[in-house]
Amino acid sequence: MVKFAYKMQNILDVKSKLEDQAKTNFSAAAARLSQEEERLAELNRRKAGYEQRAKELVEDRLDIREIKVNRTAIDVMKGTIRNQTLAVHVAERNVESARARLQEVMIERKTHEILKEKAFDGFKKELLKEESKEVDELVSFTHNHVEE
Repeated sequence: MVKFAYKMQNILDVKSKLEDQAKTNFSAAAARLSQEEERLAELNRRKAGYEQRAKELVEDRLDIREIKVNRTAIDVMKGTIRNQTLAVHVAERNVESARARLQEVMIERKTHEILKEKAFDGFKKELLKEESKEVDELVSFTHNHVEE
């Protein structure tokens, strides 16, 4: 029996490996985004704590030095939060880029799989034609020998 050999199997294998790499990259980018978002949430919690402490300092006996330190801490935290927000946006763009690349690679792999299926279908049709031809020849041969 003749075996089917897809001529572009090596390309399909490469496409599958590229898809695996794209999946890995996407998952790493998503994990990085999650870390950046968690860090931003933590910074916002710390800022809220400083603001709560600022309210307490104003309500109690006024300690100007501690109020200034607290206010400075709040200002520093605002700057850090701005920077972290930018880091989150960069991570989001990286995730979207990785998602787009993954989608592109998946489409390429699926395209090659469809080509392989079509090539296999053509191979099967050829085999069926050959088999049908052989059966016809056998039937003709048998029919002709029975008559003799």
